[in-house]
Amino acid sequence: MNVVEHDQRLRGELRINEPMAAHTSWRVGGPARRFYRPADMDDLAAFMLTLPEDEPLYWVGLGSNLLVRDGGLAGTVIAVHRALGGLEHEADGRVLAGAGVPCARIARQSVKWGLSGGEFFAGIPGTLGGALAMNAGAFGGETWGRVTAVQVMNRHGALRWRQSEDYQVGYRSVTGPADEWFVAARLQFQMDAAGDGREQIRAMLTRRNATQPTGQASCGSVFRNPPGDHAARLIEAAGLKGLRVGGASVSTKHANFIINTGDACAADMERLIEQVRDSVEQQFGVTLIPEVRIVGEAG
Repeated sequence: MNVVEHDQRLRGELRINEPMAAHTSWRVGGPARRFYRPADMDDLAAFMLTLPEDEPLYWVGLGSNLLVRDGGLAGTVIAVHRALGGLEHEADGRVLAGAGVPCARIARQSVKWGLSGGEFFAGIPGTLGGALAMNAGAFGGETWGRVTAVQVMNRHGALRWRQSEDYQVGYRSVTGPADEWFVAARLQFQMDAAGDGREQIRAMLTRRNATQPTGQASCGSVFRNPPGDHAARLIEAAGLKGLRVGGASVSTKHANFIINTGDACAADMERLIEQVRDSVEQQFGVTLIPEVRIVGEAG
């Protein structure tokens, strides 16, 4: 049963056995043993000091690239969406954004500030923290192409700034120092001389709505695009559009999306991911690599 605990030393909210289905865009997932929503950065740092050194940690924004298995998570989930939501325009096109800021908000606000180069963020369904962790991209743009520095927090709640050169960044892949988590980033944009940023975002979203199953429970793209090809093309060519496992179904609108038709569990999602991957490999000899992060224990 979900229980709210109060610690006088902390100002955030700690929940015990919190269902992760309420915090993922697929709307599936078992309970997190501990789920903490910090009040702000200082409260988050204080909370980190209360955790055992070996406590498994899962930092979650909008849960749009996450599959939590039905058995749930034995560690602690830290929900950053509201706590790390700062967004500031500094100078010379620089923007300081918290890890909990939705990427779509970065796109909209940068345009309002008269900046260009961030419009592609409108197509990323998660928060900046998740986008930083996987170098998320959309419409030809990638997150780390705009990053000049990141602020990170370690297990002891200590903050530091790191330069982008401290990370090895590739397609949907970011490697850096262990036991540190992104809490903010400085992004570099340009002044929008043409003044057409709003129109670009509108066109991008129109295109997305026409080609993707928006409005349905999905995690965004399930698989990375293999070199020189597209995962959606391979899945469709394998005849897998509409394939179902329980309440999970390959979208008939975009083959690289798996949707929850209403009564799916996490095991349905994972089995369907495996079936799609196996079928594409058998038919085309291409091994699709999931973008989605799969965590937790089987139900």
